[in-house]
Amino acid sequence: MNLKIYADGASWGNPGPAAIGAIIKDEQQKVLAKVSRYIGEGTNNQAEYQAVIAGLKEAARFKADQATLYLDSELVAKQLIGSYKVRNLFLFPLYKEALELCKKFSELSIVHVGHEGNNEAHALAKAALQKFTSQKA
Repeated sequence: MNLKIYADGASWGNPGPAAIGAIIKDEQQKVLAKVSRYIGEGTNNQAEYQAVIAGLKEAARFKADQATLYLDSELVAKQLIGSYKVRNLFLFPLYKEALELCKKFSELSIVHVGHEGNNEAHALAKAALQKFTSQKA
């Protein structure tokens, strides 16, 4: 089975209230799982990494050997494939956790898709932020 993992994080303010969204699909584009969760205060990059971590954890439950991770964060995508170094001390533990989760798949591709290629995951992150802010009001 080759899973498609779409992950996105969002924050209002940087740092500010943050949330994550992830969606797992099979080869036929059937939705297998969704994540939409408020994660507390954080930066956009922290939220992006937490979305990757949540998406990889969800995908690992399906015991697939292959997966493709679709991200709209160029920074996170390039850090995970090794093109960029992780210099931010707050991101480093999240980066290490994401790398460990990547090892659960014998083949994992990471694709930077831009915002248009990640609409569903973005909508899930945004919905969690909106739900949190409406509960606070």
